Amino acid sequence: MTIRPLLLAFVIVCLSQSVSPAADKIRTTIDQQIEAAWKENKVTPAPLASDSEFLRRVYLDLVGKTPSYEETLAFLDSTEADKREKLVEQLLADPRFGIHQSDLWDMVYFGRNPPGYGTSKRDEFKSWLSDQFNQNVSYRKWAGDILRAEGSTLEPGTPMYFVQYKNAPEDATQAITQQFLGVQLQCARCHDHPFEKWSQLDFYGIAAFLARLEVVDVGEKKLTSFAVGEKNLGDVLFTGPAAEQEVGQKGEPVTPTFLGGEVLNEPELPKDVKDPRLFPAGKMPPKPHFSRRDQLAEWITSPDNPFFARAVANRIWGQFMGKGIVDPVDNLSDNNPASHPELLDALAKSLVEHDFDLKWLIREIVNSKPYQLASSGPVEEAKPAWYERARYRPLSAEELVESWVEATDYEKVLAASGKEPKSRFDLGGPWVYMIKYFGEPNDGVDHFQGGIHEHFYMNNGELHQLISEGQGSLYATLSQSEEPWEKRIEKMYLSVLSRRPTPAETRRFAEHLQADDEPRERLKEAIWALLTCSEFRFNH
Repeated sequence: MTIRPLLLAFVIVCLSQSVSPAADKIRTTIDQQIEAAWKENKVTPAPLASDSEFLRRVYLDLVGKTPSYEETLAFLDSTEADKREKLVEQLLADPRFGIHQSDLWDMVYFGRNPPGYGTSKRDEFKSWLSDQFNQNVSYRKWAGDILRAEGSTLEPGTPMYFVQYKNAPEDATQAITQQFLGVQLQCARCHDHPFEKWSQLDFYGIAAFLARLEVVDVGEKKLTSFAVGEKNLGDVLFTGPAAEQEVGQKGEPVTPTFLGGEVLNEPELPKDVKDPRLFPAGKMPPKPHFSRRDQLAEWITSPDNPFFARAVANRIWGQFMGKGIVDPVDNLSDNNPASHPELLDALAKSLVEHDFDLKWLIREIVNSKPYQLASSGPVEEAKPAWYERARYRPLSAEELVESWVEATDYEKVLAASGKEPKSRFDLGGPWVYMIKYFGEPNDGVDHFQGGIHEHFYMNNGELHQLISEGQGSLYATLSQSEEPWEKRIEKMYLSVLSRRPTPAETRRFAEHLQADDEPRERLKEAIWALLTCSEFRFNH
């Protein structure tokens, strides 16, 4: 969690660059190709989302939290015709953008809890990843940096990625091809893939690039850290299909081979080159004479790679549109065709032309008509097949806590008490319990993680502490106000749900709050009801 930067009034935001015209080439291509599919499949799209729907959606998607009361009021009251585009630019320039993207991509690379490593131990990696997004570093550059990673995990940067694959080049092969290329090779680990073109030799040809990966413990006393490097020698051995292997059978070394069959042209090493049998603990591995891993990184991130640009374009599209043009996003294969193949080709081609500028691609997607549609439609269709309406998705654990804190002004309470948090872990109960009880993050697309732990959590004291009576809280502001209840109810709705209440909602809450002479507990119940309702817990 970040501490909200000094709020600048929306109407006087100074944009760091001019807003591109709505007729931008790829944005227009998105609209045209999606609309053509609607016509071809006789699909009626939903109307455009209201300003409040768009506001909440784009805040959650770009910065990972709902807008503040002041931000909501500024946007809804603005009469500027291009206020949506301006808001997108404002949020792309917000430091919270990089932090939210780092949360999402950290889950791509690590999942919630990789074996043996706690979430908090990746702070340096996530901080580095956040900087890549906020500084708009080319995806080709920072993806390559991850794949070439070396050095200590205590330093800002990328080495932590390979720690989870210590002494496991096969595991690294499976992850790298899936995450960076959208290719699932896991079935070819034990036998030729039964339905795809990939063979065992394809799998082990990639694994050979990673066979010399070396991860060494360099921690001191109670400080755990690792150094990532590469040996000069080492191969993976191929013994054929698992079912045909014999006890004690020795395999043959596999030559590093790129997907598609091109063999690595590897120079001969000097005859006197040797690696120690064991790298001493506490010492950084030396640099190799020739790095196979560097060659793999160069091939993976090449603009000419037939998978790299398509994989990330499809992943970004899926992140913002609810499902990939190829779905799942990490399974680009002949047996899993794209719903809009020409659109995916256009996105990938344009991304290469823009030097893998992910911020540019995100800008184009969220300014497109399909992204800005309302979410009205049958609830059981969480993944609209033709992007004819916006998707429903449950908030992640991070988004939910961040949004609760924002809606209740909980940070103001902590600041007034001298306990202003420096990170989300300083929030204590709400954050720690959320991660513990909500478990694995939702996939952001098609189902709500509604386990029994979650429902218990919604009804325990950890959440209720957010509805604080402390100075600056939403509850304190509303309970101490002398405005009519109708005005206070409107502020409650704008703060929590980013919209104004309907007349029926205002009437119902006013009746509830004025049912007796002591409305304090009733006000807490009203805030709690909005914080835990489906409208708050879903992005729609």
